Amino acid sequence: MRGPQLAGMLVGGFFGLLAAAVTMLLGVVPFEHARSSVDVLAAVYAVWLVGWVLAPVLAGGGSETLKPEHFTLLPLGRVRLATGLLTASFVAVTSLVTLVAFGGLAVYGARYGDGPAVLGAAFAVLGLALVVLVYRVVLAALSGLLGSRKGKEFGMVLMALVGFASVGVNYAVNAVGPALVRGEASGFATVMRVLPSGWGPVAVRAAADGAWLRAVSLLVALVVLVAVLLVLWGVLLYRRSTVGGFRGAARSRSAGDAGEARRGGVLPANAVGAVAGKELRTWWRDARRRMVLLTALVLGVVIVVAPSLSSDGGGSVGSLPFLAVLVVWACGMQAGNLYGFDGSALWHTMTVPGAYRADVRGRQLAWVLLVGPASLLLAVVMPAVTGASYAYPWVLGLVPTLLGAGSGMVVLQSVYVPYPLPDPRRNANLFAQNGRPGATRAVLILGFAVLLAVTALPVVALALPGTLFGSAFLLWGAVPVGVAVGALLAWWLGRLATERLTRYAPELFDTVSKEP
Repeated sequence: MRGPQLAGMLVGGFFGLLAAAVTMLLGVVPFEHARSSVDVLAAVYAVWLVGWVLAPVLAGGGSETLKPEHFTLLPLGRVRLATGLLTASFVAVTSLVTLVAFGGLAVYGARYGDGPAVLGAAFAVLGLALVVLVYRVVLAALSGLLGSRKGKEFGMVLMALVGFASVGVNYAVNAVGPALVRGEASGFATVMRVLPSGWGPVAVRAAADGAWLRAVSLLVALVVLVAVLLVLWGVLLYRRSTVGGFRGAARSRSAGDAGEARRGGVLPANAVGAVAGKELRTWWRDARRRMVLLTALVLGVVIVVAPSLSSDGGGSVGSLPFLAVLVVWACGMQAGNLYGFDGSALWHTMTVPGAYRADVRGRQLAWVLLVGPASLLLAVVMPAVTGASYAYPWVLGLVPTLLGAGSGMVVLQSVYVPYPLPDPRRNANLFAQNGRPGATRAVLILGFAVLLAVTALPVVALALPGTLFGSAFLLWGAVPVGVAVGALLAWWLGRLATERLTRYAPELFDTVSKEP
């Protein structure tokens, strides 16, 4: 237990216990309608179930201190292995917090007597097992699916759904929540009750009404479901332990994408072009890098689009023309651990004299070729689609600036705050990032995010007075200034990264080559 891990555990545990305490208190709140308690609890426990699946995925897949590969040579059956790892999963702050939250079922049952209270306690334990198993099964399935090329499209859909979940949350809080309390959202309440996470409140209420056959039937059904999930997880663990976890992808043509691009004149026929070609192929083939890029793209889209979809069509729609700006900014901050992704492969660069400059410049060029076309397309299309032609000088000035600055920030962050990642050849979990940065590095990364936003000030200094005073000269003058500032920042920040890499390459190698 290291300092950053301990701090994260304490902070997360504190806020988790607050959420669990609120959930538990819902079991004792006397709603005006008797059935509202069941509906509200069923909906809240559905949120806990979904949160157990999405939160670890977005946070890097959770910790994998115990891996199924550790037990490959032991005579353990699938179910026994899954049962042991499930039991070990309960030894965590998140499990304790979730048990407290599901303990609200026992509190709710205590309002009606000892029998419903005991039944609620049984459902609390089974509810904890349910959410942990669903999380483990989903993560194991996604790790196998998204690691393949065929799963790439599904990964894009998954990340989009996760990102746009904020729309559904906003709608649920503002519209469905009050309707559940008033007993009006009958359709939504029925769905929440049918979900396994809602069986506990339904069973406790049935026991309070004397319908013990229905209550016990739901308890048995949940036990069976937990057993089925345990067996399914055992099968997935067995496949993971026996099938190699290497996520490289063989190509039928050795030339690759970079060779085709170079023949088309996109990449220069020198060392920088060779590095850029290698980086483009790596971004396309490495499932972990693809997920980082997809997360950044979705983040930029969600920050701008989700508020407009979940609102009444008010002022938030005005941010849609600037979607390209948010996408470039998000991509610049999410992809800042390039040498961490490479790991010990940095040794190949260190053994070539004078290769550091080409390595940094090639990575910058590859990032621009990845992010630039999509962002420039959005910069041209979104103002026209939204009818906001006034945004064109702003967007066309800010996007080149952030593209140039982002290409520099990506490599600068990679050499100043690198952190190791699990080797994909020995770790089949696509989402595992046990070496993710601690508190100090997280603060530095946040500082880089602020610096990237600051680089847009020269464009703002021209575009803002142009907008206020109606000066077309100042407005459109921000476009060439943005291009010039972006090019200057790309050169300068790349030079700083090159100097840092040249001086501290052995220390950087020592950091990123360690298995977390």
